[in-house]
Amino acid sequence: MSQKLFPLIAFFVHWIRREEGYSLQSPFVFKLYQRLKNHLQNQSDSVLEIETFRRNLLESNLTIEVFDLGAGSKKVNHRFRKVSDITKHSTSSKKFALLYQYFCLQTPASTVLELGTCMGITTRYLSKATKGKVYTFEGSESIQQIAKPESGYSNIEFILGDIRKELPQLLAKIPKVDFALIDATHTYPDTIHYFKLMLEKASPSSIIAVGDIYWSKEMNHAWQEIKSHPAVRLSFDFYECGILFFDGPVAKENYLLEI
Repeated sequence: MSQKLFPLIAFFVHWIRREEGYSLQSPFVFKLYQRLKNHLQNQSDSVLEIETFRRNLLESNLTIEVFDLGAGSKKVNHRFRKVSDITKHSTSSKKFALLYQYFCLQTPASTVLELGTCMGITTRYLSKATKGKVYTFEGSESIQQIAKPESGYSNIEFILGDIRKELPQLLAKIPKVDFALIDATHTYPDTIHYFKLMLEKASPSSIIAVGDIYWSKEMNHAWQEIKSHPAVRLSFDFYECGILFFDGPVAKENYLLEI
Protein backbone atom coordinates (compact mmCIF):
# COMPACT_ATOMS: atom_id res chain seq x y z
CA MET A 1 0.00 0.00 0.00
CA SER A 2 1.46 3.37 -1.02
CA GLN A 3 2.09 6.12 1.53
CA LYS A 4 -0.49 8.31 -0.26
CA LEU A 5 -3.16 5.60 -0.27
CA PHE A 6 -2.75 4.50 3.34
CA PRO A 7 -4.27 7.61 5.02
CA LEU A 8 -7.28 7.51 2.68
CA ILE A 9 -8.06 3.86 3.37
CA ALA A 10 -7.42 4.39 7.07
CA PHE A 11 -9.86 7.33 7.10
CA PHE A 12 -12.57 5.21 5.48
CA VAL A 13 -12.03 2.39 7.97
CA HIS A 14 -12.06 4.87 10.86
CA TRP A 15 -15.31 6.41 9.59
CA ILE A 16 -16.97 2.98 9.38
CA ARG A 17 -15.80 1.88 12.83
CA ARG A 18 -16.21 5.16 14.71
CA GLU A 19 -18.54 5.30 17.71
CA GLU A 20 -21.33 7.85 17.96
CA GLY A 21 -21.31 9.97 21.09
CA TYR A 22 -24.77 8.90 22.21
CA SER A 23 -23.77 5.20 22.07
CA LEU A 24 -20.88 5.48 24.53
CA GLN A 25 -21.56 3.11 27.42
CA SER A 26 -19.02 4.41 29.90
CA PRO A 27 -20.42 7.35 31.92
CA PHE A 28 -16.90 8.73 32.35
CA VAL A 29 -16.17 8.63 28.63
CA PHE A 30 -19.63 9.95 27.69
CA LYS A 31 -19.26 12.95 30.02
CA LEU A 32 -15.71 13.67 28.82
CA TYR A 33 -16.80 13.49 25.18
CA GLN A 34 -19.84 15.73 25.66
CA ARG A 35 -17.74 18.31 27.51
CA LEU A 36 -15.26 18.24 24.63
CA LYS A 37 -18.03 19.00 22.14
CA ASN A 38 -19.26 21.83 24.37
CA HIS A 39 -15.72 23.23 24.60
CA LEU A 40 -15.36 23.24 20.82
CA GLN A 41 -18.61 25.12 20.48
CA ASN A 42 -18.31 27.54 23.40
CA GLN A 43 -14.68 28.53 22.87
CA SER A 44 -14.96 29.22 19.16
CA ASP A 45 -15.49 32.97 19.63
CA SER A 46 -12.82 33.44 22.31
CA VAL A 47 -9.78 32.71 20.15
CA LEU A 48 -10.07 35.50 17.58
CA GLU A 49 -6.58 36.78 18.35
CA ILE A 50 -5.00 33.40 17.60
CA GLU A 51 -7.05 32.84 14.48
CA THR A 52 -6.15 36.34 13.28
CA PHE A 53 -2.50 35.33 13.67
CA ARG A 54 -3.22 32.18 11.61
CA ARG A 55 -4.94 34.23 8.91
CA ASN A 56 -1.99 36.63 8.69
CA LEU A 57 0.36 33.69 8.20
CA LEU A 58 -1.88 32.23 5.50
CA GLU A 59 -1.78 35.58 3.67
CA SER A 60 1.99 36.01 4.07
CA ASN A 61 4.25 36.17 1.00
CA LEU A 62 7.37 35.38 3.02
CA THR A 63 9.58 32.44 2.05
CA ILE A 64 11.96 30.99 4.64
CA GLU A 65 14.70 28.39 4.72
CA VAL A 66 13.61 25.43 6.84
CA PHE A 67 15.91 23.09 8.73
CA ASP A 68 13.91 19.84 9.00
CA LEU A 69 15.02 17.14 11.45
CA GLY A 70 12.08 14.80 10.87
CA ALA A 71 10.24 12.98 8.12
CA GLY A 72 9.39 16.28 6.44
CA SER A 73 6.11 17.43 4.97
CA LYS A 74 4.09 15.61 2.32
CA LYS A 75 3.06 18.88 0.66
CA VAL A 76 6.01 21.27 1.17
CA ASN A 77 9.00 19.02 1.63
CA HIS A 78 11.74 21.26 0.28
CA ARG A 79 14.38 23.52 1.77
CA PHE A 80 12.76 26.88 0.99
CA ARG A 81 9.10 27.06 1.95
CA LYS A 82 6.40 29.70 1.95
CA VAL A 83 5.11 30.60 5.39
CA SER A 84 1.59 30.35 3.98
CA ASP A 85 2.19 26.79 2.77
CA ILE A 86 3.65 25.67 6.09
CA THR A 87 0.68 27.17 7.90
CA LYS A 88 -1.83 25.58 5.53
CA HIS A 89 -0.37 22.07 5.47
CA SER A 90 1.56 21.62 8.73
CA THR A 91 -0.47 23.26 11.51
CA SER A 92 -3.41 21.90 13.47
CA SER A 93 -6.83 23.21 12.50
CA LYS A 94 -8.76 25.39 14.90
CA LYS A 95 -10.91 22.39 15.88
CA PHE A 96 -7.96 20.22 16.85
CA ALA A 97 -6.07 23.06 18.51
CA LEU A 98 -9.14 23.50 20.71
CA LEU A 99 -9.24 19.74 21.27
CA TYR A 100 -5.67 19.78 22.57
CA GLN A 101 -6.55 22.76 24.73
CA TYR A 102 -9.52 20.91 26.18
CA PHE A 103 -7.54 17.84 27.16
CA CYS A 104 -4.81 20.03 28.61
CA LEU A 105 -7.51 21.55 30.83
CA GLN A 106 -8.38 18.08 32.12
CA THR A 107 -4.96 17.89 33.79
CA PRO A 108 -3.34 20.03 36.51
CA ALA A 109 -1.73 21.85 33.53
CA SER A 110 1.25 22.98 35.56
CA THR A 111 3.87 21.54 33.18
CA VAL A 112 2.90 21.25 29.52
CA LEU A 113 5.12 20.04 26.68
CA GLU A 114 4.66 20.50 22.94
CA LEU A 115 7.00 18.59 20.66
CA GLY A 116 6.82 20.50 17.38
CA THR A 117 6.10 24.23 17.70
CA CYS A 118 5.62 24.74 13.96
CA MET A 119 4.07 28.21 13.53
CA GLY A 120 3.08 28.49 17.19
CA ILE A 121 -0.69 28.34 16.71
CA THR A 122 -1.38 25.32 18.90
CA THR A 123 1.25 26.67 21.29
CA ARG A 124 -0.93 29.71 21.88
CA TYR A 125 -4.02 27.57 22.49
CA LEU A 126 -2.12 25.48 25.03
CA SER A 127 -0.76 28.62 26.70
CA LYS A 128 -4.30 29.78 27.47
CA ALA A 129 -5.02 26.47 29.24
CA THR A 130 -1.74 26.24 31.15
CA LYS A 131 -1.49 27.29 34.79
CA GLY A 132 2.29 26.88 34.87
CA LYS A 133 4.57 26.77 31.84
CA VAL A 134 4.43 25.48 28.26
CA TYR A 135 7.73 24.11 26.95
CA THR A 136 7.63 23.95 23.17
CA PHE A 137 10.33 22.39 20.99
CA GLU A 138 11.24 23.37 17.41
CA GLY A 139 14.15 22.27 15.25
CA SER A 140 14.11 25.11 12.71
CA GLU A 141 15.22 28.54 13.90
CA SER A 142 13.45 30.35 11.04
CA ILE A 143 10.13 28.76 11.99
CA GLN A 144 10.64 29.44 15.69
CA GLN A 145 11.27 33.13 15.01
CA ILE A 146 7.86 33.43 13.36
CA ALA A 147 6.14 31.35 16.04
CA LYS A 148 7.28 33.51 18.96
CA PRO A 149 4.66 36.08 20.03
CA GLU A 150 5.84 39.68 20.18
CA SER A 151 4.00 40.19 23.46
CA GLY A 152 1.88 38.29 25.95
CA TYR A 153 2.07 34.53 26.40
CA SER A 154 4.71 34.89 29.07
CA ASN A 155 4.19 31.29 30.20
CA ILE A 156 5.74 29.85 27.00
CA GLU A 157 9.37 28.75 26.89
CA PHE A 158 10.67 28.12 23.36
CA ILE A 159 13.37 25.47 23.02
CA LEU A 160 15.38 25.34 19.80
CA GLY A 161 17.23 22.25 18.63
CA ASP A 162 17.00 18.53 18.08
CA ILE A 163 14.23 17.19 20.31
CA ARG A 164 16.10 13.92 20.69
CA LYS A 165 18.80 15.87 22.55
CA GLU A 166 16.81 18.68 24.13
CA LEU A 167 13.89 16.68 25.56
CA PRO A 168 15.94 14.48 27.95
CA GLN A 169 17.69 17.60 29.26
CA LEU A 170 14.39 19.30 30.06
CA LEU A 171 12.84 16.18 31.59
CA ALA A 172 15.80 15.93 33.95
CA LYS A 173 14.91 19.39 35.31
CA ILE A 174 11.12 19.11 35.74
CA PRO A 175 9.26 17.00 38.32
CA LYS A 176 6.40 15.81 36.08
CA VAL A 177 4.57 16.12 32.77
CA ASP A 178 0.88 17.01 33.08
CA PHE A 179 0.03 17.30 29.40
CA ALA A 180 2.15 16.64 26.33
CA LEU A 181 1.56 16.85 22.59
CA ILE A 182 3.84 14.72 20.40
CA ASP A 183 3.62 16.31 16.96
CA ALA A 184 7.15 16.23 15.60
CA THR A 185 9.53 14.11 13.52
CA HIS A 186 6.76 11.69 12.41
CA THR A 187 8.88 8.55 12.46
CA TYR A 188 8.22 5.34 14.37
CA PRO A 189 11.43 5.22 16.42
CA ASP A 190 11.34 8.87 17.47
CA THR A 191 7.63 8.83 18.37
CA ILE A 192 8.11 5.72 20.52
CA HIS A 193 11.23 7.26 22.07
CA TYR A 194 9.47 10.52 22.98
CA PHE A 195 6.54 8.63 24.51
CA LYS A 196 8.76 6.42 26.65
CA LEU A 197 10.79 9.39 27.87
CA MET A 198 7.69 11.32 28.96
CA LEU A 199 6.10 8.24 30.45
CA GLU A 200 8.79 8.36 33.13
CA LYS A 201 7.42 11.75 34.23
CA ALA A 202 3.72 10.94 33.80
CA SER A 203 1.24 10.44 36.64
CA PRO A 204 -2.33 9.08 36.76
CA SER A 205 -3.59 12.61 36.08
CA SER A 206 -1.39 13.11 33.00
CA ILE A 207 -2.64 13.09 29.41
CA ILE A 208 -0.47 12.62 26.32
CA ALA A 209 -1.65 13.47 22.80
CA VAL A 210 -0.06 12.04 19.66
CA GLY A 211 -0.62 13.93 16.41
CA ASP A 212 -0.92 12.52 12.87
CA ILE A 213 -1.43 8.91 13.94
CA TYR A 214 -2.50 7.95 10.40
CA TRP A 215 0.08 10.11 8.63
CA SER A 216 1.83 6.94 7.46
CA LYS A 217 1.90 3.21 8.18
CA GLU A 218 4.97 3.91 10.29
CA MET A 219 3.17 6.48 12.45
CA ASN A 220 0.12 4.24 12.80
CA HIS A 221 2.37 1.39 13.89
CA ALA A 222 3.77 3.68 16.58
CA TRP A 223 0.25 4.64 17.70
CA GLN A 224 -0.90 1.02 17.90
CA GLU A 225 2.11 0.15 20.03
CA ILE A 226 1.76 3.18 22.28
CA LYS A 227 -1.95 2.75 23.00
CA SER A 228 -1.29 -0.91 23.87
CA HIS A 229 1.32 0.00 26.49
CA PRO A 230 0.36 -1.40 29.92
CA ALA A 231 0.51 2.08 31.49
CA VAL A 232 -2.23 3.38 29.15
CA ARG A 233 -5.66 2.78 30.65
CA LEU A 234 -7.81 4.61 28.10
CA SER A 235 -7.26 5.95 24.59
CA PHE A 236 -9.28 8.07 22.16
CA ASP A 237 -8.61 7.83 18.43
CA PHE A 238 -9.85 10.94 16.56
CA TYR A 239 -8.04 9.95 13.33
CA GLU A 240 -6.13 13.25 13.26
CA CYS A 241 -4.69 12.45 16.68
CA GLY A 242 -4.79 10.06 19.59
CA ILE A 243 -5.32 10.89 23.27
CA LEU A 244 -3.85 8.75 26.05
CA PHE A 245 -4.97 8.49 29.68
CA PHE A 246 -3.13 6.79 32.52
CA ASP A 247 -6.14 6.56 34.79
CA GLY A 248 -9.51 5.21 33.78
CA PRO A 249 -11.81 2.18 33.77
CA VAL A 250 -10.79 -1.07 35.41
CA ALA A 251 -10.62 -2.71 31.99
CA LYS A 252 -8.42 -1.14 29.32
CA GLU A 253 -10.57 0.68 26.74
CA ASN A 254 -9.96 2.21 23.30
CA TYR A 255 -12.47 4.37 21.45
CA LEU A 256 -12.63 5.55 17.83
CA LEU A 257 -14.39 8.92 17.91
CA GLU A 258 -15.12 11.92 15.71
CA ILE A 259 -15.66 15.58 16.42
